[in-house]
Amino acid sequence: MGGLTVGETAEREDLLTAAVVRAVKASGAYAGSVFLRSRDRRSVVLAATCGVPPSLLGGWRRIPVSSPIPVAEAFTSGRTVHLADADETMRRYPQLAVGLPYAFGSCSVPVGAGGETFGALAVVWAAPPGGDGPTKSRRRHLRAVANRLGASLSALRARTGDPLECDPDTVPVESPAPSAPAVRAGLFDWDLVTGALTGDDEFCAIFGLDPGTFDGRADTLASRLLPGDRAAFRAAAREAVAEGRITARRLRVREGEGEGAGSEGYHTVELWGRVADQGTERAHLVGAVVDARSGRAAAAAVDRLRDGLFSLTPDGRVSFANRSLEQLLGVRGEVLLGQFLWDVLPWLSDPAFEDRRRSVMISQAPASFLARRPPDQWLAFSLHPGADGVTGRVVPVGQPPSAQAAPASSTASATPAPATASPARLGVMYHVLQLGSALTEAVTAREVCEVVADQLLPAFGGQQLALYVVRAGTMHRIFHTGRHEGFLDWLEDMPLHAHLPGTETLTSGVPLFIESQQDLSQGYPGIPVGGVSSWAYLPLIASSRPVGTCVLGFDEVHRFTAKDRSVLTALAGLIAQALERARLYDAEFALARGLQQALLPHRLPVLPGLHTAARYLPGTSGMDIGGDWYDVIRTANGVSLVIGDVEGHSIAAAATMAQLRSTVRAFAAVGRTPGEVLAGANHALIDLDAGLLASSCYLHLEAGSHRAYAVRAGHPPPLLRHPDGTTDVLDLEAGPLLGVDHTSTYPPTPIDLPPGSTLALYTDGLVEERGTDIDVGIDRLRTAMAHARADSLDELADRLLHHAQRSSYRADDIALLLTEYRPAAAPR
Repeated sequence: MGGLTVGETAEREDLLTAAVVRAVKASGAYAGSVFLRSRDRRSVVLAATCGVPPSLLGGWRRIPVSSPIPVAEAFTSGRTVHLADADETMRRYPQLAVGLPYAFGSCSVPVGAGGETFGALAVVWAAPPGGDGPTKSRRRHLRAVANRLGASLSALRARTGDPLECDPDTVPVESPAPSAPAVRAGLFDWDLVTGALTGDDEFCAIFGLDPGTFDGRADTLASRLLPGDRAAFRAAAREAVAEGRITARRLRVREGEGEGAGSEGYHTVELWGRVADQGTERAHLVGAVVDARSGRAAAAAVDRLRDGLFSLTPDGRVSFANRSLEQLLGVRGEVLLGQFLWDVLPWLSDPAFEDRRRSVMISQAPASFLARRPPDQWLAFSLHPGADGVTGRVVPVGQPPSAQAAPASSTASATPAPATASPARLGVMYHVLQLGSALTEAVTAREVCEVVADQLLPAFGGQQLALYVVRAGTMHRIFHTGRHEGFLDWLEDMPLHAHLPGTETLTSGVPLFIESQQDLSQGYPGIPVGGVSSWAYLPLIASSRPVGTCVLGFDEVHRFTAKDRSVLTALAGLIAQALERARLYDAEFALARGLQQALLPHRLPVLPGLHTAARYLPGTSGMDIGGDWYDVIRTANGVSLVIGDVEGHSIAAAATMAQLRSTVRAFAAVGRTPGEVLAGANHALIDLDAGLLASSCYLHLEAGSHRAYAVRAGHPPPLLRHPDGTTDVLDLEAGPLLGVDHTSTYPPTPIDLPPGSTLALYTDGLVEERGTDIDVGIDRLRTAMAHARADSLDELADRLLHHAQRSSYRADDIALLLTEYRPAAAPR
């Protein structure tokens, strides 16, 4: 949260929660979510949900802003994206429809203020084919909710400094869908000395009293009870005085106005409370009266049914099971509660069953399927959705005509093949589709490896993954994850012709699936198992060229089904292509960065009375070379400091930077004044006809003096930190950018550098932030420099770049040159 306090974080969460709940109510949807931008602005991250658990969203919790996904488009375009039903979703956003192939409609709107977008808000509703979804009026109301949220977030940022960003690891805030309460509760305070009793409106309503006319007398309340319970009511007060509390004292409240003892209707409530001590006298009983009649009655009625009935929370966990269900499934209720059905019952672990439940929640349409409880009992499951979960019904049926029939559509009865005791997984094909999509976003080899691990291991239930590539005819590991550190160490540096599973699968091009340690010993005797029981060796071959081998390991014995084998074989080709593309990118990236570093000074000169330190951070937006540079130049009459930035990121920008640096050094070496140096650089840039502009700041410190003269060409002003820590932004006369006009001049500004002062020259990549004025960034850097504690100039440079170094995304290169003026006679 970027250093926010707990209170500030909670305030933001409260704003998000209130907005998403209002959005669901305003649009008539059953679920909603809010996404906020990430720190690097490359993605939007799920921050809050209502009516839908984050687990249902699968891989859509973090969405790249460039993705063809409605939420991302609403964020980037600032427009409302309305999809009335599944047909329109498939037509306009096929990638979303493939990842969530269910019948639903959605509406996504941007969240922002003052022309700046902070995120997006989306709602989802049940959408049978041909439905229109929310009316235009409701969509306008949804946009109004998003606008109010944007204004509130903007005010929060102005007051607390909240960057309005969401870390991908942040747990989203969850709110249940709006629904009628299953239990009513009223609060009361009973003075046991005077008999005065006060209660809230709900308390009065439970007892059938008018809050406006209730006289606050315990006798009046007792008159609302059946006559047989009035003594118990008075006994409760005596018990409270003696014991200090009342626990679940049941009382019967009359439904009518008569005084009969058995002919009238009644409902049962429970009295809970504790006595608040006042000195040595127990005088006040404070507590609640709970009316759970509907819940108790429903549970009793359901338990009397012969059909098995159960309830699932929105994320799929069992919240209720009647006795008949326990008998049909052959498992006790306490084992089921709080668990997933497919985790408790191996014969329900087929992904098709879980997909039914997921379909029901997202499309809000009923679904059914058949399953076989071993050895030969067939059960029909029907699932009925609601905003707050799923109600299920289970009945025994006869064996279907085709016990091996494939699952039908999600709205029809289906008969999946009998499941084995494989780990439950959320639709293997969805993981495959998400892997293909995620691999298109991965650029470097490391990113490819992490994507493969994130998608493959949960999809197939593995615990270990290693990726080996071929270099000079031998195997080299580039990635490993899992608790067995020595997993496949023996494959390192092995030649391709070795008789080993990791090499033979690559040379033959055929995947190798080893389901037990015995199978491994028979085929490859003497190979260490390393605590692993099953393996999948996948050859990575791209354009008929062997790239490497991907190995999945399973701690327990794993049986690879025909579906597993075919899917993993297909995935191997995707991984190989992505890894080969990443390998080429990494090689070109290293070459580009190496060239860029070669153009910068390898070391700064050691000068009497001056200490210098420099830093350069390349941008992370691509492999193109930037045009930032810095230099320290010893001259006949002093020292010159220069920093500059050629626009763009390309080979041309780097070449222009190198020529400008050489030009500045040449003019400085012959003793030209600061204004003449930049004027000469301006002429040289125009004569190069590169079509590029550049900014620069040049400062010359006279030998044996604390006087300096500075000029700047469209460049951010330097900062000067005085010996007492006070830091100023130097007000220099500014000339135009280099490369604009032959007649441009650059007037010098005198600067006084007291002994012990520190000068900072920097490029705009350090202070620029999208959507924020550059002066704000400059002042932020000035404040950081004023308050940074540092024992050395190098430590100060690292502190000023701390945030930029930790950021995973930098839109521009950053150059920083620090100079400390400390003559030999000046004390520290």
